[in-house]
Amino acid sequence: MSLQTYQCRIRVRYHETDQQGIVYHARYLEYLDIAMTEYFRHLGWDYKRLNDEGCDPSLVQTTLKFRRPATFDEEILVLVWPLRIGDSSYTLCFEIRSAFDNGELVIAETIYVNFDAKAKRSRPIPASVRERMSMDLPDLTTNS
Repeated sequence: MSLQTYQCRIRVRYHETDQQGIVYHARYLEYLDIAMTEYFRHLGWDYKRLNDEGCDPSLVQTTLKFRRPATFDEEILVLVWPLRIGDSSYTLCFEIRSAFDNGELVIAETIYVNFDAKAKRSRPIPASVRERMSMDLPDLTTNS
């Protein structure tokens, strides 16, 4: 499978850890949010511009698989790529890895719905955003 990923580097801060110096589990959702925001910036849309163009991602489902913990002051890499893009929703995949040894820490899959705050309902993903994200979809036709 051919795969285009974006990579975001984050250093674990003290306040993100528990008494053992291990990242508190809920903090991984923040790391995913940071990486999603930076992924869109990488595509050419900072968050304000993304919203101005009619794309307001709202998280509706996340699955996390914990492999091993990240610790205080560790640098982590959050890899991001789209898995599916529908009319009003899309799924992003994430791998959180140690920057030190590239060891897998967390695997996550998140579904977002494009939300219209005024109408309080979903709305179609803008064509420009859909087209650019589609360039990063895995090529499932290639045998690996």
